[in-house]
Amino acid sequence: MGLMSFLKTAGEKLFHHKDVEAAHEAAAAAPDDEALKAAAEAQNTAASEAIVNYIRAQPLDANALDVAFDGASGTVNVYGVADTQETKEKILLCCGNVTGVSTVNDKMEVAEPADESTYHEVVSGDNLSKISKAAYGDPNKYMLIFDANKPMLSHPDKIYPGQVLRIPPLNE
Repeated sequence: MGLMSFLKTAGEKLFHHKDVEAAHEAAAAAPDDEALKAAAEAQNTAASEAIVNYIRAQPLDANALDVAFDGASGTVNVYGVADTQETKEKILLCCGNVTGVSTVNDKMEVAEPADESTYHEVVSGDNLSKISKAAYGDPNKYMLIFDANKPMLSHPDKIYPGQVLRIPPLNE
């Protein structure tokens, strides 16, 4: 899958991304200051842990799951081996649909490879029926999209602009 892009200002608020960005700006302004570098790294570590905790709360997991957040670029690198393609894709979405994250670098593997899903970034005015009509030609297949994004979605009407949704192949 490689790199996935996300809207940095939309998503779950798991950490104070402005604090992370400020720590990295301070470290960049004073490259010889070890204390500032350490503070920026501590912010990265705390954000990485918050993302892992969010993934596991869904509940999703992968063997050797490792998430590394870089606050300077807003990038998350995700490593591990998921049991299924669906689990892998949901983990990637958990990482990306977080405020402060602009890019997810997929370094994951899958124990049981399958067809990959496509993705849709929600825009103002979207609903799952409209997305379903565009993806499948049938607005009544919206529950496929809802089910494919559980447990991150709790209700079919609770989507927001900037959120990235998984659109599974019809054979899933």
